[in-house]
Amino acid sequence: MRRCCKTIGKAVNLAACSAYVHRFWASITIFWASITIRVKCIAVVAMLLSLMTGVRAMAADVALPAPPPNAPTNYYPATAPVNWGGIYLGVNGGYGFGSSNWTNAGVSTGGFATDGALVGGTIGINYATYGGLMFGVEGDLDWSALMGSSSAAACAGLGVTTGAACETKSEWLSTARGRVGYAFNRVLIFATAGAAVGDFQVALNPPATFLSVGPQLGWTAGAGIEFAFTDNWTAKVEYLYVNLGTVSCPVGASCPQANAAGVSTASVSLAESLVRAGINYKFSW
Repeated sequence: MRRCCKTIGKAVNLAACSAYVHRFWASITIFWASITIRVKCIAVVAMLLSLMTGVRAMAADVALPAPPPNAPTNYYPATAPVNWGGIYLGVNGGYGFGSSNWTNAGVSTGGFATDGALVGGTIGINYATYGGLMFGVEGDLDWSALMGSSSAAACAGLGVTTGAACETKSEWLSTARGRVGYAFNRVLIFATAGAAVGDFQVALNPPATFLSVGPQLGWTAGAGIEFAFTDNWTAKVEYLYVNLGTVSCPVGASCPQANAAGVSTASVSLAESLVRAGINYKFSW
């Protein structure tokens, strides 16, 4: 009986010891688990702090964008070049300064001045290249008040009526010319040359009854500058030299009064310098 009680007591003590061991081990397991979780949290926090520090360092190394440059004070926006090509119509007007000379049997009045206003219309066509060169053809027809007369003494030397002056006038002038120029965008500088046809009249004054000895074919050449206000409207200033040559006055023909002495070699010449301005409207292509 006593032995049995001892055995039972040992069993109870063993059971109690085993339960205590189990509780102790459970406590250690929980403690270790809590330590592991804390270590993991600390590691995550450390990684986040390290990442933030690296990003901040990289951001510090990135250069800030520079401010936009200031436009210069003399800046002008680019504009499309003017198209000088196309057909155009216009008006022109100006003044002519000329010289006429009558001769008869080797005797001359000498050159005497002629002058007068002129006004008319213009038509033309331009072909413009991409390099700035311009080629064109232009024609015009102008009413003219060009007139001049010699002295009576000079005219009397030709054998005409004493006291009469030799007079020359032109009431219209037309030219057909080629044009070659170079365009600096809106400014065109050009040279021009071609044919000229003009009215040619002569008279003795008194009685100042003019007789036509024309129209007379001659030539012309000159130069000018033209400015484009828009792609369609242009204005120009030009100089033209016009030479209508010399007209013979045979006896009994178109100018008998200028050859009253009956000499078959009588002749009249006319040349003029024109300064004109004009405005054109261009139909571009």
